[in-house]
Amino acid sequence: MKIRVGFGFDVHQLKDNHPFIIGGVDLGHHKGAFGHSDADVLLHAICDALLGAANLRDIGFHFKNTDDRWKGISSLILLKESVKLIKEKGYQVGNIDAMLCIEAPKINPYIEAMQQNIAEAIGISTEDISIKATTNETMGFIGREEGVVAYAVCLIEKI
Repeated sequence: MKIRVGFGFDVHQLKDNHPFIIGGVDLGHHKGAFGHSDADVLLHAICDALLGAANLRDIGFHFKNTDDRWKGISSLILLKESVKLIKEKGYQVGNIDAMLCIEAPKINPYIEAMQQNIAEAIGISTEDISIKATTNETMGFIGREEGVVAYAVCLIEKI
């Protein structure tokens, strides 16, 4: 069996009175991530990990922020499209391990819903999706609630 590992990273600026979608879940927070799509930092990092593992470049290559097709789109659609691309190269997703670095809100109450959304989009079990979160201990742009960061690693297997 051939396996490959991928790594993804994403960062988005936070703005007042803007929707905050992470893992396909609206956090209902007073600040939200800003970007061309729905700015779902977690799903963008996962897409990059999957695409990178299959040597398919990155999310910006496939879903350009200058293309109006992707303006305001749910990143769950971008994730489904990324999985379709890796399947076309003969791979399936083994597992995902992701980390959010965010000062507020607390992510723990939303993790199960995020796992469910991601599992449905990819077609794997929630048991194969790990989501963790940490703060930046009030330091830097994350600590000042000016931005949010996500990291993801994945394992893909040749079908």
